[in-house]
Amino acid sequence: MGQPLRVLHCLRAPVGGLFRHVLDLAAEQAALGHEVGLLADSTVHDRLTELRLDGIRSKLALGITRTMMARQPGPGDLGVVRFTTALAETLGVDVLHGHGAKGGAYARLAGHILKRRGRMVSTFYTPHGGSLNFTAGTIESRIFLGMERFLHGYTDGLVFESAYAARVYGDRVCPSLARSCIVPNGLRPADFVEHRPAASAREFLFIGELRSIKGIDVLLQALAEVNKTRPAQATIVGSGPDGEKLKALARELGLERQTTFPGALPARDAFPLGRILVVPSRAESFPYIVLEAGAAGIPLLTTGVGGIPEILAGTDTPMLTAGDAGQLARHMLQALDEGTEMQARAERLKAVVAERYTVAGMTQAILAFYADRRS
Repeated sequence: MGQPLRVLHCLRAPVGGLFRHVLDLAAEQAALGHEVGLLADSTVHDRLTELRLDGIRSKLALGITRTMMARQPGPGDLGVVRFTTALAETLGVDVLHGHGAKGGAYARLAGHILKRRGRMVSTFYTPHGGSLNFTAGTIESRIFLGMERFLHGYTDGLVFESAYAARVYGDRVCPSLARSCIVPNGLRPADFVEHRPAASAREFLFIGELRSIKGIDVLLQALAEVNKTRPAQATIVGSGPDGEKLKALARELGLERQTTFPGALPARDAFPLGRILVVPSRAESFPYIVLEAGAAGIPLLTTGVGGIPEILAGTDTPMLTAGDAGQLARHMLQALDEGTEMQARAERLKAVVAERYTVAGMTQAILAFYADRRS
């Protein structure tokens, strides 16, 4: 294993696939004998977040620290950088690993300050999509990509979860990726459970954050089209900033009785609520929900954005065009008529993800990269 490390993972919002990745990585690093801690935003509170943090708390020798972190850049970020620097110095960390745009900024700036003080600390960054997903040319994109270019020089190592993310970073931030590696997200043995729809399961299911980039509005529009031909219902699992807007859209489309919004749930608890999982994302990096669907063997309809083609490579799972509600509606209708073939396709995907993607392999690759960049 090499010398045990003291590792602090920094992230902003403890939700979604990024949070799942950090929890899996931190737990496995701790199991291998490293001392690990988490630093995250204190303003994000929901039942699922607290359950997940409680589940890992006893494994983290460096503890879980939370402080207020705004989503948008602002003067308050300077205070968070100071807080991160002081925490990392107090804990005596060897590695600061930032996740997402904000977590990456705090970790790298704090690492830079500590190095100037003579501290031996290495900084690593995993974008997880984040600022790479903003539409090119927008004000938001210019701000965040400008920040990424500035922080690139403060980065000892870049960890991308997909070749897609590495390409986008190379195109938009810095063409030199000499200090980088590609390590796909991994699955745990517990993820491989047979999908058993509940008796009350609806035909279609979405699981994820309720925000525009996830394309839930497209799913609702497609569901309205499907209901012109035959009755069908959907369960929308998750929480997020666009939740009320999406509920309003469902009402506008006359889907009050056809849709339910139960809030955030772990994927394994949500899978029984539907028979076919729909991932209508407009942008992704390397989404856990597609991996988790593969592991569970749940029939899948997904767009082909970001790193999704890398997950599905070598399988016969089709990929749809993002933002095309008409195409999605046609495939939803087809899926309702092809239950046996949809299930057979799901089982073939399950075999592929079981062979390719493990938390153990992901963690070993990231630790090896730490060691290489720190030598």
